[in-house]
Amino acid sequence: MKIYNTLTRQKEEFVPIEPGEAKIYACGPTVYNYIHIGNARPICVFDVLRRYLEYRGMKVTFVQNFTDIDDKIIRKANEEKTDYLTVSQQYIEEYRTDAAGLNVRPATVHPLATENIDEIISIISDLVEKGYAYPAENGDVYFRTLKDSGYGKLSHQPLDDLKSGARIAVGEHKEDPLDFALWKGSKPGEPSWISPWGHGRPGWHIECSAMARRYLGKTIDIHCGGQDLIFPHHENEIAQSECCNGVPFAHYWMHNGYINVDNKKMSKSLGNFFTVRDVAEKYGYEPIRYLMISSHYRTPINYNIEIIEQCKSALDRLYHCRENLEFLLGHAPAGEREGERELRRLFESRQDRFIEAMEDDLNTADAISALFDLAKDINTNLTAEKNPSKDLCRTALDLFNDLAEVLGLLYAKKETGADEEIERLIAERTKARADKDWATADRIRDELKARRVVLEDTPQGVKWKIEG
Repeated sequence: MKIYNTLTRQKEEFVPIEPGEAKIYACGPTVYNYIHIGNARPICVFDVLRRYLEYRGMKVTFVQNFTDIDDKIIRKANEEKTDYLTVSQQYIEEYRTDAAGLNVRPATVHPLATENIDEIISIISDLVEKGYAYPAENGDVYFRTLKDSGYGKLSHQPLDDLKSGARIAVGEHKEDPLDFALWKGSKPGEPSWISPWGHGRPGWHIECSAMARRYLGKTIDIHCGGQDLIFPHHENEIAQSECCNGVPFAHYWMHNGYINVDNKKMSKSLGNFFTVRDVAEKYGYEPIRYLMISSHYRTPINYNIEIIEQCKSALDRLYHCRENLEFLLGHAPAGEREGERELRRLFESRQDRFIEAMEDDLNTADAISALFDLAKDINTNLTAEKNPSKDLCRTALDLFNDLAEVLGLLYAKKETGADEEIERLIAERTKARADKDWATADRIRDELKARRVVLEDTPQGVKWKIEG
C-alpha cells in the first residue's frame, strides 16, 4: 500500500516496523462538547484505514486518545459550575454515542491524558535533563525549540518564518517566543497533579507523545489526524518525542483535508456550525459517514443539505442492491448455470479495482466507485428473470458485503419484529390470492401500502421494500 507521507511530501510504500503488524496513533477529541462534522472526517477516514489494513490481513493496534484536561474543559466546567471530571466523562460518552452511530470501531486503546501523568512527567524530566526543556519561575516547563535542529520538518516551514509569527503571551515565562509549554503550573481553583516542578497539569502536546510511547513504543508506524494539527500540535509532538527518545517518532504521517459548509469555513460566528448529533437527528448517521469518505481523504470536502441528501440517495441504491441479492439468494436454485463463471470473473475484477484504489493512498472515492460498479453488474446480471444459482448469489453477496464492510457502510439493521410482521402479512396475502380471496388480498396490500411497504411479484415470490 502506498501512503502520502506529510513528512516527505511524497507517496511511499507502507513498510511496517514489524511485518504483518501496524501501530497507528490517531489524535482524538478534547472532550468538552459534542463533536462537530469537521471532527467526523478523521474519525471516519482513519477507521477505514484500520479496516482496510485488517482486510488485507494485518494486525492493527489502533490508539486514539481523549484529551480530558485542557483550558476548554476547565472553562466549560466553570460555566456549568461543576468540575473537569464531570464534563470530560459526559462528553466521552457523547463521543462514544456519535462514533457508534458513524460505525467507527472503538480503538484498541482509548487512553486518557489524566491516566498518563507519570509517563508525561517522565518524558518532561528527561527533556529537562538533556537540556531540551527548562522550568520557569512560575512552575511552567517549556520546550527549548531552537535547540531542536529538525524543528519545522513536518510543516515544512523555515524556522525564521515560524519565529516571525510567534509571540509571548501575558503570564508566560519563555526564553524564546517559539518555545511551547510541556507543563503548566497550577492556578487557583484549577485541577493539578504533583510534579518535580510543583503542582500543575500537562500541556496539550505532551500527552500524545506520552500515550504513543506507552501503548505503541518509541517509534510508531503511522500517526494521523486532521490537517489543522500539522502545526503546531504534530510538529511539537515530533520535537519532544525525538529529543527525548533519540529515535524517529513516526515513519508515516497522514492528514485529512478540511471540511467546509456551503463552501465556507465552518464557524459559530457565521451560523454554519453543525455537530454530528445535529445532522444525524435529521438525516441519520450513515449519510455523514458516506460523505466523509466519498472524496479522497486529502482533498477538502463541502457539506450542505443537497450534498447530504445525495449521500442518502447513494446509500439507498446500495441497500436496494443488497436487498435484491438477499431475496434472490433465498429463492435461487442450486448448481452452476451457463455463463456464471464469466460473471464471477466480472465480480472479481471489481474487487481488484477496489483494492487497487485503496492501495493508492487510501483512495476511498475510487473504491466507492468500484462498489457501485459491482452493484450495477449485480443488478444487471442477477435478476429474478435470469434465475441465477444460489452459489453465484452467495458469491456476489459475500463480496458486496465484504467491500462495504471495509468502508464501514451498509450497517443499518432492519427491525426484526417489523420484518416478521410484514412477512406474515405477505404470506397471508399470497394464500388469499391462491384461494382467489381477492378482497382479503387487496385489504392486506392496502394495509402494507399504508405502512409504505411496496410489493413486487416475481417468479421467485414476493419482494418487498419500505419506501421513503
